[in-house]
Amino acid sequence: MLNTCVFFLSLKKSIVYICNLNYAKLTKLFEDTMNNNVDIQEFDYILPDERIAKYPLLNRDNAKMLIYNNGELSDDFFYNLPLQLPKNTALCFNNTKVLYARLLFQKSTGANIEIFCLEPFYPNDYSVNLSQNGKCQWKCLVGNLKKWKDGAIALSGNRHFELTAQVVSRETDYVIVEFSWNNQWSFADILAEAGAVPIPPYLNRASEEVDKETYQTLYSKIEGSVAAPTAGLHFTPGVLNEIDRLGINRHEVTLHVGAGTFRPVSSSNVVNHIMHQEYITVQRSVIESLKHNEQIIYAVGTTTVRTLESLYWIGVQVNNEMPKDEVIFHVNQWEPYNKLNLPSKTQAIDSILEYMNLFSLTTLKARTSIIIVPGYNHKIVNGLITNFHQPRSTLLLLLASFVGDRWREMYQHALNHEYRFLSYGDSCLIHPSTL
Repeated sequence: MLNTCVFFLSLKKSIVYICNLNYAKLTKLFEDTMNNNVDIQEFDYILPDERIAKYPLLNRDNAKMLIYNNGELSDDFFYNLPLQLPKNTALCFNNTKVLYARLLFQKSTGANIEIFCLEPFYPNDYSVNLSQNGKCQWKCLVGNLKKWKDGAIALSGNRHFELTAQVVSRETDYVIVEFSWNNQWSFADILAEAGAVPIPPYLNRASEEVDKETYQTLYSKIEGSVAAPTAGLHFTPGVLNEIDRLGINRHEVTLHVGAGTFRPVSSSNVVNHIMHQEYITVQRSVIESLKHNEQIIYAVGTTTVRTLESLYWIGVQVNNEMPKDEVIFHVNQWEPYNKLNLPSKTQAIDSILEYMNLFSLTTLKARTSIIIVPGYNHKIVNGLITNFHQPRSTLLLLLASFVGDRWREMYQHALNHEYRFLSYGDSCLIHPSTL
């Protein structure tokens, strides 16, 4: 049933596993499955600008926390999160680290050109690209592009190194830019020295030096995101120590958050929205831990939900056909909505582990475009810790996949009780319906 996954694009030892699915058929199938009920107008609400938190609280864990438990709402503070979790909880975090991805260049004419690095193009592996010395290429958004006709441009400001940028090609949604520099630093070092924090556009302010600390989770490790997994911004050493003291297991996955996370759903029905693709990596030990059915898995943030649920669908792919070579998997946007006779969670995880054993892998690499909307049946994640999201966003749709129509009651409660919204705002805890 539309299961025409094929192997393409041989590259050294790896190939990209691309699901060559007919988009029109999948859209129709999705519409039938969801009964045409995902009208984005139903996920709109009025968010006054004064309710958007422009800066975080001085003490991160002093954020308010709205608790949803079997339809009941209550209020607490984030520093009490450990006490709100069942004893058999496993918390899963996204350990991605935000890049200082905005660079300001200047033409010889004096015109400023802002370059926003989205994801590596060549080399296309994050860690390999960021470790390059002297030259690399990225997919970028470019501000004032019309004034950059051709030729190399130089980084503005007085620096003890020279960084230049050159357009390689202009694509529909991005520009491929080649960066060159004259010292032995890695590109990660260049960004750390010269880049600015890509804070969300809805903050309506320029990034500041303090954002380099506050727009980063305490446990961030793996560089690659252009936006923070903001549900994790509330965690402090005290909260994490209390989690450990109570014996709550902690696991980490990596999803590099792309700029598409800020893109609202502009179509009237979500079936016409093109979901952005993001890069994920998961360690074998984490995948093995997911087999323990007695634990209740709480995802810290929507990006962690998308990562864990994508793992299940990768397991389905492998369960259907074991790859003959090492691959980088891809989870298609509509893939969860066109499957029958699905394996159990344990079977899907076992299939991934069998594949990893076959190629002696300790890390699973993949790309995911999964979209999670009301009606989605979660395969791995039980509960959710998240922030309050923008109207008409895919993040709000994901929240509604846990609570259904009650999201509106939650958000109205938060507005009535002076909760702070979006990236630097307050938190909510969604318990599983079985508790």
